[in-house]
Amino acid sequence: MADAEPIEQFRAEAREWLEGNWIPELKGRHNPMGMVDGPTDMSEDMVQWRKRLGERGFGTPTWPSEYGGAGLTQEEAAVLDEEMRRIGAYNPIGGLAVGMFAPTLMEFGSEEQKLKWLPPLSDGSMRGCQGYSEPGAGSDLASLQSFAEDKGDHYLVNGQKTWQSGGQWADFCFGLFRTDKSHKHEGISFLIIEMDQPGVETRPIKLISGKSPFCETFFTDVKVPKENLVGEEGNGWTIGKRLLQFERSGIGGGGARSLMKSLSEEAKQLVALDEDGKIADKELRQEIVEYDMRARNFFGTVVRAQIEAKARGGPSATSSALKNIGAALVQKRSELLVEMRGMEGYGWEGEGFTDEDLAATRDWLWHRAVTIYGGSEEIQNNILAKRVLGMRDHQ
Repeated sequence: MADAEPIEQFRAEAREWLEGNWIPELKGRHNPMGMVDGPTDMSEDMVQWRKRLGERGFGTPTWPSEYGGAGLTQEEAAVLDEEMRRIGAYNPIGGLAVGMFAPTLMEFGSEEQKLKWLPPLSDGSMRGCQGYSEPGAGSDLASLQSFAEDKGDHYLVNGQKTWQSGGQWADFCFGLFRTDKSHKHEGISFLIIEMDQPGVETRPIKLISGKSPFCETFFTDVKVPKENLVGEEGNGWTIGKRLLQFERSGIGGGGARSLMKSLSEEAKQLVALDEDGKIADKELRQEIVEYDMRARNFFGTVVRAQIEAKARGGPSATSSALKNIGAALVQKRSELLVEMRGMEGYGWEGEGFTDEDLAATRDWLWHRAVTIYGGSEEIQNNILAKRVLGMRDHQ
């Protein structure tokens, strides 16, 4: 563990920088789902805050400086996060490309690819989307048929991807495409495709929540230069599985801090209290206490897993367990927030409902999908059974 003095020195430096650069008017305006809801706040203040974070490297604090990061240790990054939360600041630089594509590229990409794609991600000036699932390739992802035909100095891509989070706002797509039709797994390669070019068409998919965070994308004779091939041709399945570990780790652990906000404190703003200031409904109070205890335990496990992953060089099958547990907690929280609102928690539109009531309803519906996307709960259980418990399929 690092000496306390250097850490406290960094804390003082981070606090001084934040006090001089944070824009207080932005407090409370952060949308953690902005990565798939589109640019929800492109105000001048938000653009300026994002620019300041990017220039200092605090948007991606643990990335090496040559890729736009600040080169911080995990301990320093934790201190930075603490200091940001202390004043109500937040990091608007993130999303799928930062959390999943970037660490995968750092592991498998060439130096030229890292220098091209990582810096604009580190300052939030570029957005990426994932190209994995297809209409006929969901759980059995290796059945994908989108084909990248070798044309010498480039590939010609034809096919369709679906459930692309934020695809309609993305600058590029990172994903798996077939380069050899004679082999199932060995015929898959990992490509980066720029979205703003002829032959790329996105169609948003509207969900039950009323939002359209996903889209389906059609590729028709899209040219992809060979330098956008990550790793070797035919090695995409290995690279793709690694990216999925980062994705599941992000879904399971990335939202852990949001789960840490005390549900009991929120509840006291919504339900009746007894003469001692406690939640009057004893059963509800018990549920909330149990939730807060589980959320705190989960957060501690996430922190421990992140430290272990850093020492190991990346996430492991633990990410599947975190994904399932984190998903269950997110769903439970949204259910309780709707329940505590009574009839107001089931509003969709019209008079008699606050913006917060309507947002709670839509969040509750949105969170129904969290046990499916990023690999369903059943898929994660299979991974844990095989890779952790050593179980095998019955023949």
